[in-house]
Amino acid sequence: MIIGRRMLLRAAVTGAVAHWLGAAGPAEARPSKDDRRTIYVVGDSTASAYATTEVPRAGWGQALPLFLTPGTTVVNEAVSASSSKSFSVAGRLDRILAVLRPRDVLLISFGHGDESEHPTRHTDPWTTFQDYLQLYIDGARATRALPVLVTPVERRRFTADGVSFLSHGEYPDAMRALAATTRTPLIDLAALSFALWSSLGPEATKDYFLWLDAGESPKFPNGVSDDTHLQARGAIEVARLVVSAGRMLPGRDRRALRDPDLSADLLVRPPTRPGPDPL
Repeated sequence: MIIGRRMLLRAAVTGAVAHWLGAAGPAEARPSKDDRRTIYVVGDSTASAYATTEVPRAGWGQALPLFLTPGTTVVNEAVSASSSKSFSVAGRLDRILAVLRPRDVLLISFGHGDESEHPTRHTDPWTTFQDYLQLYIDGARATRALPVLVTPVERRRFTADGVSFLSHGEYPDAMRALAATTRTPLIDLAALSFALWSSLGPEATKDYFLWLDAGESPKFPNGVSDDTHLQARGAIEVARLVVSAGRMLPGRDRRALRDPDLSADLLVRPPTRPGPDPL
């Protein structure tokens, strides 16, 4: 979502709050209105958008438009504290399905919230998690949109010896298996992010996650050490992984994907962000 060379668009999903949208890329002929496709993002706090007051925290769905060309719109419906279950039960999935059009894309990325023991969010990897994900797949296909499963971004996890280890248990495997049996496209963000964090190591990854010293940010005056949520640099690089692997996504901007120096200032931030599911 880039101010200036990126258009700030607004989409209203039935019964939902307005969302901040963006599309960007090198100057080129714009497609006709009928040819434009929308990418919807559903997921949790690792993908959701964060307001100006929450700098430097950001979600990877918020950074997707940096890697897309004009004419490709992103509607980021990801909400903090959501699971595949709570998002659906709260009615958010139905509101999205009501506006999905043929050839739109629905990126489905859950797992963090599903691992919670909270009864309104928890799902079992091989039963209810797959059952709820199936609702998203079937709903998108019923509208002739394209569902794409996205395994959850890995947390920052390292042993005392600096060796990275996985944090999501069987949830990524359950999503991979569902993608295979339903022939649903899959972006394996868990594997891609794990490889990135492993290559960076325990110290460098702090610049990608929400690790801040005391006094570094007015939002976190006492500092913060968060190994789950991303700051802007991490959100941008995770979005790069999603779009790089997502060859099925419309409007991929190859020039932006090759640019290693996209600034955090290019992210568009809404005045507020949707609160957690009221469950």
